[in-house]
Amino acid sequence: MVLNYSETSSNLEQENAKISDRVKIRLENIYKIFGENTDRALEMVRSGRSKSEIHTSTGCMIGVDDASFEVMAGETFVIMGLSGSGKSTLLRLLNRLIEPTAGAVEIDGRDITKMSRRELIELRRRDMSMVFQSFALLPNRTVLGNAAFGLEIAGANEAERTERALAALDAVGLKPYANSRPDELSGGMKQRVGLARALASEPTILLMDEAFSALDPLIRTEMQDELMRLQAEQNRTVIFVSHDLDEAMRIGDRICIMQHGKVVQVGTPDEIVSKPANDYVRSFFRNVDVSQVFKAGDIARKTQLTIIDRQGVSVAAALEQMEQSGRDVAIVVGRDRTFHGMVSQDALIEKVRTKTSEPYRNAFLEGVEPIAAGEPLSNVLGRVAESRWPVPVVDEHGRYVGSISKSALLETLDRAG
Repeated sequence: MVLNYSETSSNLEQENAKISDRVKIRLENIYKIFGENTDRALEMVRSGRSKSEIHTSTGCMIGVDDASFEVMAGETFVIMGLSGSGKSTLLRLLNRLIEPTAGAVEIDGRDITKMSRRELIELRRRDMSMVFQSFALLPNRTVLGNAAFGLEIAGANEAERTERALAALDAVGLKPYANSRPDELSGGMKQRVGLARALASEPTILLMDEAFSALDPLIRTEMQDELMRLQAEQNRTVIFVSHDLDEAMRIGDRICIMQHGKVVQVGTPDEIVSKPANDYVRSFFRNVDVSQVFKAGDIARKTQLTIIDRQGVSVAAALEQMEQSGRDVAIVVGRDRTFHGMVSQDALIEKVRTKTSEPYRNAFLEGVEPIAAGEPLSNVLGRVAESRWPVPVVDEHGRYVGSISKSALLETLDRAG
């Protein structure tokens, strides 16, 4: 299996990601047990008894087993696992469509497991929307009527719900179809209506349960692009359930892997690829094309000699540094770490010989152009392979973050493989 990200979507995601350092959702020791004798089953699972033992003894099924993690505001957090792993159950615990057996679910610091029915309804209306795998459109309503349906249930007046529903349809590119009927739309368009219905309430949290699974591959990719675009513009917190690795790697800022109701690993795609928690996680990522997962900044190393370009630093001093460290080339940066260029011993010796007044300018090696830290590794392979020297990497402000050598590149690909 080879992941195939579109360059446009990748760049859009890199340039517009706005994940904050504020915790939006926190789960603490969440359990969900299905059955009648839940107290006994909870006691058994906490004591380390297996799911089969618990089912034999109590008749109960363990849906979610001691799940704890945090989701940051503005993050796209993907929950994935095999069928029966508990991912969809976990998603429904976040808005109490399914009541947890034990544990806490905090939204903006408030434990929703302790909320009254009225408070919970208000939270769902104000902050949370859900998109399901099935389109669930009402066939007797127009596209606009479907998009406004949730607002109507919430009690919004006609003018308000029409305005907000039209804005949501415009966001997903369906405003011209506002008066159409669902049976006049393609599958992808129907799912966009479902997404618009969720967006119309202007939620801060969007829960998506296998939302694109029923779509054809091409339409599915288009919907993933649409979601990433909306995230870049509106910056919601998205919890996305998927069983598809390509999808998870493509849209997820972080991925939560579930097995038998347990959360076995949470991390960024590159963290999970390079350091899988166990064989189960490793099996998911065994055939992943890591060049599509890692970014240039992930493998850049600060092992190259750096020289600060400032007044009073002579070429002779720089040459001495290079000779002492045994380096043929060095990276020249400003005081603020801004990348200026790369110089070689030969070029600096020529500067000394000609007694040029400016210490480094006109001595920079030609053809050494820095790579952006957010550039996918797949776009870097050719540059590194063809370059005589390590390729410098800079952040979005042009500051030097490290260099990629051929050996570092090969080591990364070998380790991930």
